[in-house]
Amino acid sequence: MTDVLEERRHALDEAMRARGAWPEDAPWVRNAFDALPRHAFAPERLWDWDGSAYVPVDRGTNPGRWAELVYAGPDNAAVTEITDGIPSSSLSAPAVVATMLDSLDVQPGHRVLELGTGTGWNAALPAHRVGAAGRVTSVEASAELADTAAGRLRRAGVRVDVAVGDGNLGRPEAAPHDRVIATYAVDHVPWAWIEQTSPGGDLVFPLGRIGHFAVTVADDHRSARGWMHGLAQFMNARDTPVPAATVRSYTQVRAGRAPDDKRGVDRDITPLRTDANLLWALRLALPDVVNSTDTDEDGVNAWIHDGASSWAVVTTLPDGGARAEQGGPRRLFDAFEAAWDAWTAHGRISRWDHGITITEHEQYVWEGDPDTGRRYRLPAPAATAG
Repeated sequence: MTDVLEERRHALDEAMRARGAWPEDAPWVRNAFDALPRHAFAPERLWDWDGSAYVPVDRGTNPGRWAELVYAGPDNAAVTEITDGIPSSSLSAPAVVATMLDSLDVQPGHRVLELGTGTGWNAALPAHRVGAAGRVTSVEASAELADTAAGRLRRAGVRVDVAVGDGNLGRPEAAPHDRVIATYAVDHVPWAWIEQTSPGGDLVFPLGRIGHFAVTVADDHRSARGWMHGLAQFMNARDTPVPAATVRSYTQVRAGRAPDDKRGVDRDITPLRTDANLLWALRLALPDVVNSTDTDEDGVNAWIHDGASSWAVVTTLPDGGARAEQGGPRRLFDAFEAAWDAWTAHGRISRWDHGITITEHEQYVWEGDPDTGRRYRLPAPAATAG
């Protein structure tokens, strides 16, 4: 088993190197990965998608496949927990972890707050960087996961204060923090995270299904602002409903229904598969809608749905044209075309030229310039009953 793990570790390291996924300006990240191997933080049971459901893969009975799942590749997370048939915790994809740690700009001696302990691996890596003069505090909603992670961290010789609690409340007892990193997605950044971060401190967090951002807290402590750093998507906080579009498939939403609307399409739909900047713009404008594509001998075909009751399919025809069929209360391809046209009219802004501004009373993603660029306001979180 040791030989298999070492072989898989080496293969992952080489894959990361070949694609330039190891941060050049943060060599400590690769060193931390090497000092704290991913498999040392993986549970004995992982979960594998068999095409229709997640099935358990136990280290004791299938060590080879278990090792493959732990070190599957730069972009592959290892699912460590399933709740109601849906992944609820994982070892994050190595390339994403490396990118987020690079964005966080952790330095020796820093006080770091990590939100969402999970297996403990994501907390161990910055702890390796901050050293004895620093401190890493990690908050986990699940008492069972927190206890197990704390044990793994102790066995690895890593000093991390693991606490059970609501990550959205931060950890005021350990504040102020120089750096804050979340390993789960939020639709609205909790103001507590900003309050508990020192002025000039940095936060890295995934925003909904959009991507992850890195922001710096202003000197007056009244706002934070920064840029989009990656497109990776994360699981939501445990008390946040899973986005419907990520649970139900196009086939389930359509449920065999005939279209309510059919029409020709006067544009090449190839960019729905090939243009990452367009796909970012569509995700930003319609965050609850999923677009999947494939190709056949005629060209690109797209399937669009909202996880609830609306759907659209767009098909490239043999003559090079395209045809759209839509059903449900929303005309989703009409909405796609409107967002597509707006993005074109505003200069086809690159996904990397988007940022976010956070204040106590409003939050918005902006295009190009924080003061003059087009803004997408984030909805305020629902009020808590009681």
